[in-house]
Amino acid sequence: MKYPATCLLFLALMGSAITTHAVGPGDIAPPFTGTNLVDGKTVEFPALLQGKPAVVVFWATWCPYCKAFMPFAGDIQADYADAGVQIVTLNSKERGRGDPKAYVDSLDFPMFAIADADAIGEAYSINFIPGLLVVDGTGQVVYRRRSTNLPAGKTVSAQWADEVRQVLDKLVR
Repeated sequence: MKYPATCLLFLALMGSAITTHAVGPGDIAPPFTGTNLVDGKTVEFPALLQGKPAVVVFWATWCPYCKAFMPFAGDIQADYADAGVQIVTLNSKERGRGDPKAYVDSLDFPMFAIADADAIGEAYSINFIPGLLVVDGTGQVVYRRRSTNLPAGKTVSAQWADEVRQVLDKLVR
């Protein structure tokens, strides 16, 4: 049977939508290379893991959930630094609204902060931010934040931080 071009395009799009899935627990996190906003150097993932777990946060300057969570990310980094846990932040969905470098500079904790990470977010199927994942030292995703109806603020950020800590405790202690 012969189909018109519009039908073929629809079928092609449907086929790709069906085979695409969000990166989640049990999946290997897609590798990426990016520019670190902190020092301007090139960062390669998963090499930056060096066999240790990482918390991966997709964020934007305009996102109230992201702003509420970042202090918790700093606390997590401080509490798990001796275990080699890294915080990897990826500026995604910024849409020219803010100054990611200035925002990262205002946060007072060590991290990798990757600029212009929209393509990386697409590879991870990040539709909503913050995208929040924990990967083990091999790059396997062991946690991905679920969606919530809670408003942005301390309550939901504390919940996510507790979930991340529970996962990290299993990985490093």
